[in-house]
Amino acid sequence: MDGGVPYNPRSVEEVFRDFKGRRAGMIKALTTDVEEFYQQCDPEKENLCLYGFPSEQWEVNLPAEEVPPELPEPALGINFARDGMQEKDWLSLVAVHSDAWLLSVASYFGARFGFDKADRKRLFNMINDLPTIFEVVTGAAKKQTKEKSLVPNHSSYKSKSNSKQGSEAQPKYSKPVPPKEEDDDDEDEEQGDALCGGLWRK
Repeated sequence: MDGGVPYNPRSVEEVFRDFKGRRAGMIKALTTDVEEFYQQCDPEKENLCLYGFPSEQWEVNLPAEEVPPELPEPALGINFARDGMQEKDWLSLVAVHSDAWLLSVASYFGARFGFDKADRKRLFNMINDLPTIFEVVTGAAKKQTKEKSLVPNHSSYKSKSNSKQGSEAQPKYSKPVPPKEEDDDDEDEEQGDALCGGLWRK
């Protein structure tokens, strides 16, 4: 892949630096280098993956041959959907899978190097402060920045509304919400796609 010696970050800061480098490379592939990326994702080739490296470089290549691979693998076969959908939709799909891969790599390093609950939370918060690749590719990150600048007390309002926990957050006169019945599974499946990207954003 990048031809170097495997890089093994060991602290929260090093894992975050690794995350940011890989993320920057993938954003580059999906934005400034998009024409080159598009050409490399030829549907006639075998299953291809988009790799981001800590050096802020990217590469389209076949998955690792070793099983299990040293690191979690990115989405396989990104090239097959290229010609079957609008380019912006395809790039958004690759971006979502790239976000998932970056999180899995960061989680892998956290587990491998024994991060405790506090370290995992700190890493998550550092990651969560950055816009996702999907948000950058689709322009949603710019919209969020603009919206935050228009609402001056946004953070103080948010912290006040989140300070209530458990039953305190519900008015005392409201009835408890009954648990969902099992036949609602179809609704969950339909909503699954809509909720996926928002699960790890605050």
